[in-house]
Amino acid sequence: MEKMSRVTTALSSSGVSGRTMFCHLDAPANAISVCRDATQVVVAGRNIFKIYALEEEQFVEKLNLRVGRKPSLNFSCADVMWHQMEENLLATAATNGAVVTWNLGKPSRNKQDQLFTEHKRTVNKVCFHPTEVYMLLSGSQDGFMKCFDLRKKESVSTFSGQSESVRDVQFSMKDYFTFAASFENGNVQLWDIRRPDRYERMFTAHTGPVFCCDWHPDDRGWLATGGRDKMVKVWDMTTNRAKEIYCVQTIASVARVKWRPERKFHLATCSMMVDHNIYVWDVRRPFIPFATFEEHKDVTTGIVWRHQHDPHFLLSGSKDSTLYQHMFKDATRPVDKANPEGLCFGLFGDLAFAAKESLISSDANRKPYPGGDRRYPIFFFKKPDPTEQFAHVSSALSVFETDLDSNRMDWFVKTAQLYLLSGKPFAELCDHNAKVARELKRPQVSTTWTMLKIMFSDPANLTTPGANHNLSKLGSLPLMNSFSMKEMGSGMGTESRLERSKGESRQDNIHLEPGNSHISNNNEENEETEGSEGQAEYMFGDAELDDDDLYSMEHDNQAEEQEYTLPQEAFQLRHEIMDNPSAPEHLQQDKADSPHVSGNEAEVTCLTPIESFSLISISQPLFSPHLPASFFCPIVREMLSYYAEQGDVQMAVSVLIVLGDRIRKEIDDLTQEHWYMSYIDLLQRFELWNVSNEVIKLSTCSAITCLNQTSTTLHINCSNCKRPMSNKGWICDRCHQCASVCAVCHHVVKGLFVWCQGCSHGGHLEHIMNWLKSSAHCPAGCGHLCEYT
Repeated sequence: MEKMSRVTTALSSSGVSGRTMFCHLDAPANAISVCRDATQVVVAGRNIFKIYALEEEQFVEKLNLRVGRKPSLNFSCADVMWHQMEENLLATAATNGAVVTWNLGKPSRNKQDQLFTEHKRTVNKVCFHPTEVYMLLSGSQDGFMKCFDLRKKESVSTFSGQSESVRDVQFSMKDYFTFAASFENGNVQLWDIRRPDRYERMFTAHTGPVFCCDWHPDDRGWLATGGRDKMVKVWDMTTNRAKEIYCVQTIASVARVKWRPERKFHLATCSMMVDHNIYVWDVRRPFIPFATFEEHKDVTTGIVWRHQHDPHFLLSGSKDSTLYQHMFKDATRPVDKANPEGLCFGLFGDLAFAAKESLISSDANRKPYPGGDRRYPIFFFKKPDPTEQFAHVSSALSVFETDLDSNRMDWFVKTAQLYLLSGKPFAELCDHNAKVARELKRPQVSTTWTMLKIMFSDPANLTTPGANHNLSKLGSLPLMNSFSMKEMGSGMGTESRLERSKGESRQDNIHLEPGNSHISNNNEENEETEGSEGQAEYMFGDAELDDDDLYSMEHDNQAEEQEYTLPQEAFQLRHEIMDNPSAPEHLQQDKADSPHVSGNEAEVTCLTPIESFSLISISQPLFSPHLPASFFCPIVREMLSYYAEQGDVQMAVSVLIVLGDRIRKEIDDLTQEHWYMSYIDLLQRFELWNVSNEVIKLSTCSAITCLNQTSTTLHINCSNCKRPMSNKGWICDRCHQCASVCAVCHHVVKGLFVWCQGCSHGGHLEHIMNWLKSSAHCPAGCGHLCEYT
């Protein structure tokens, strides 16, 4: 100990010097350790095992411990530690389960000293006793910890944690016989090396594996732990039960934790994945790091303070195959870049806003309350601590209250209960859901359902079956009282002119709809046509046109042509036309080939008012008047994404179910699964279990449909002997009595069975309901006061 004191004194007087520097390694590092005089560092990994000297300006390689033509797995290191009492002694934890010690004082190239192969799986951690030279502790993936005496060939004691793998072991800095071990099941155990049969204390430190632990170098009872739950916790072990005194929330799993020398409340951490930085935390202010080192480009695997009494130098190794020495003065201070404003919503919609006093002091409406806001006593001003190295910023808190009625979710519950997602034709589902949304004062959602019906419904569902038009469908349309001859002529174009050939037979597709010859019109101007039977002959002014004039109009004298309007009385229904007149063949060809004739113009080629047009149709329209459903899929996909991004996953999922295969292929499975899970979670929060189960059944995602296929087994006990029912049926195999007997009628219940969770008696649902209407006592006579809810 005297020798150690002399070394420490010499270092403190001269001081460790250097700068921020790094060197490239041959392979990624798994762990690093520094020698007691802070002049050398050892780096170990699967393919590297070297010692570097720490000089003023750079790292200098001193020794390569991987020797031999074919290095064995003993050189593949998961952890390494340099003894702090003996400068030539190192220990490594090998991935093949071996614990190896190395003597740097050996004259040969191979410095391996002793080999212990008692562990069956990878050794995760090795640790020397801080004051005993020959005592070495190891923790392995096999769940055992072993204590080795280096003067012997085998371990002197084995500690079984009765748990999963051991991730870290650390001797206490102050208690000679105590060490701590962390496990993958979230537990931390404290052991006495003199009692290997049972741990002294065990407590659950984290939810998930505990990857690391470290005893405080100055405070005897403080133990820091880090785990996969992204937390670093500080425990006070001096009490009867381990007490959590500090908790730091990080952004990734914590792989290493090391207390900072000479700083009671500071510790350094690095992450196991995702985050490459090294953070130094002040545990009294756990929400923002005190300092950050951002040099590494990959995950940091090992950190160690260069000297146990110097807080200014930190060494680190990484998977990016670099070794760094960090100077604390070069660290980034996140608090300097932190946003001094805070914003948070409360459980009932209240909004809290905190900002600098200087920003809010200009608000004349705000009334400051000294010592905190009296209306909200949970907020208070923190008393300044002179030992903290943080800048003090005084903030003011404003709380904005909201009306509870404005944030109610009644519309969500009612919509979920009233929506129809299956069981009816598509058009009826859309109409029903649109009506529900309209009644709940959600016009945009209602309009969306109506548009979906128009886009994806079969055209036959939007009109009466058949291709013919009739008056009943056009009753809501405005009446066409006049028609421009010029507009029709110019619309048809010169290509549509037809020569009259009265002597030729005609094949006309224009025919009258049977059964609709009786015309009914409420327009007073058309009283002359009311009650007329038979089919009409068309009169144009004073001259009667041939049938061919229904299809062609000659405009040879364009100069003499004048625009005029036909009176409606010109179209009078005369005698019945016995045969359906046909159009010439060249007429059909011209109409099909003419690029100027649209679908609507092909259907209407006569100058008639809307009443007469209602009697005329085309059996086979030249162009489909309806767009295919696939045309709207991109628009609907964007619409669903919009609703989901706005937080209305109810609408997104409901449309997804109702549309089914029409839209499902347009949206990737992961997005659908995310929407389904979000909606199901909301439904279950509102205890809408039936709706949730219906959504699960109607979904097509395999990850969703399996949700109601798990945990469907119900374990029951016999109502007579109270023992579990092991076989199927109604007879208990132990007492040989009928287990499910109705307490009212004393018959076996073969259908729905209801029972009291207090006394286990029950029976037919209807019988129990009727019984409890008149009596509160159990019908079995056990005296229990049953309650049916």
